[in-house]
Amino acid sequence: MKTVTIIDYGMSNLRSVSKALEHVAGNDWRVKVSDKADVILHADKVVFPGQGAIGNCMTLLKQTGVADVIRQTIDNKPFLGICLGLQTLLTSSEESGGTTGFDWIAGTVRRFAEPLIDPDCGERVKIPHMGWNQVQHTQQSHPLWADIPDLSRFYFVHSYYVDPVDKTVVAGTTPYGGIHFTSAIARDNVFAVQFHPEKSQHAGLTLLKNFLDW
Repeated sequence: MKTVTIIDYGMSNLRSVSKALEHVAGNDWRVKVSDKADVILHADKVVFPGQGAIGNCMTLLKQTGVADVIRQTIDNKPFLGICLGLQTLLTSSEESGGTTGFDWIAGTVRRFAEPLIDPDCGERVKIPHMGWNQVQHTQQSHPLWADIPDLSRFYFVHSYYVDPVDKTVVAGTTPYGGIHFTSAIARDNVFAVQFHPEKSQHAGLTLLKNFLDW
């Protein structure tokens, strides 16, 4: 039986992610939640979720030793990042007074500039960006978008967004307050998203199933 392991570093809503994966996994997959290096490194696929502040996240990853495991994992097996699991992949973040990430993709995690104005109504939009919003596929043939219509809605909760230097890694964008921010990236064996597929009903469950099939 194949194994998909969700990385546990003490700072994420792991139950909803594990339940969503179990829902789509079928009989071929065992879903594990672990902070143990050997369990993560021997998994067939890895999911790295996260929520909260990136400074606390990176501190915990280093304190627990999980940061080293991620560096070993990210280049050699299918890897899905969710929310902070996306943001930590970049070089640095403006959050928490400036935080260094894994630098797997060159770029910066930026805070939404204020005020953000909705171009359709001329009113300010709220930060954090919270709720359902569309994702436009920019790598339309990517396997994780299979059976997910372009401009499907996913659930977001965030005040920061990723700005990669190399725009060819952008797999999806989302409109908010007059800008289109990067909401998904893809390169080689890694796919990472700003939204929460585990909270995004049918489209999110389809993406998780596509990850297992990838």
